[in-house]
Amino acid sequence: MKIPSLTVKLGTMNRLRVVSKVRFGVYLDGKNLDEILLPLRYVPEGCEVDDFLDVFVYLDSEDRPVATTETPYAMVGELAYLEVVAVNQMGAFLDWGLPKDLLVPFREQREGMNKHQRYIVYIYRDKASDRLVASSKIHKHVNPKSFRYKPGKKVSLIICNPFELGYNVIIEKQFPGVIYKNEVFQPVEEGQQVSGYIKQIRPDGKVDVELQKSGTYGREANAEKILALLKEKDGFLPITDKSPPEEIYQLFAVSKKAYKRAVGGLYKQRLITIEEDGIRLTDPSAQ
Repeated sequence: MKIPSLTVKLGTMNRLRVVSKVRFGVYLDGKNLDEILLPLRYVPEGCEVDDFLDVFVYLDSEDRPVATTETPYAMVGELAYLEVVAVNQMGAFLDWGLPKDLLVPFREQREGMNKHQRYIVYIYRDKASDRLVASSKIHKHVNPKSFRYKPGKKVSLIICNPFELGYNVIIEKQFPGVIYKNEVFQPVEEGQQVSGYIKQIRPDGKVDVELQKSGTYGREANAEKILALLKEKDGFLPITDKSPPEEIYQLFAVSKKAYKRAVGGLYKQRLITIEEDGIRLTDPSAQ
């Protein structure tokens, strides 16, 4: 069970105790923020005084702390890829999954933001106004030296805006990265969440990622996929060097280049034979 914190933090999930019930919701023990309203539409059925609830705490339109059981697309200290839903004299407003949109002040816009376009932003609590805001000047807030993942590490990714060479991505909601088009062998869409791997950290601190693991471990994983499917298909697969990349990806979820490397390794280990019309297991008993 999650242990309640001694203080309540805006822009994050908090475990809070119900202190009273009213007709329009319940009040929670907000500790350093006093009592916090959880509106009726978010109150779980059967909720009683002294129950503990996991809630997200932010500021309403009148800058009062309010709670919700909904989870935003991202929280304070995280990166997100969000759409602009309005622009006015204060700045741009982003849809982050809550009733009140998230402001990006003009001073925090790397470039002028336009309605209906999506941007990578960092969410934080502004010390001057005490409000939750976002910034598209992400390198102002994210320190590349704090990147702790090594090449080969499996990570969660959010596919972001495309550019000439590939796509910008968000790594573990914490760091920006790049994936190159010539290494993408599956359909991807902006905003899509996928798993990937750290490929390299460049001298300038920028991070390259890939959707399929390369190197020795990647070849081993791909070889295991091929062997498993061979066993499932009675020891033979009608796949050759001339098979189209799309067919190879559909079967193994790897690029044609990765497939050929894995097949070469299996052949050297004499686990398969390469025939004119496909590949075959050398040991029928392994099926």
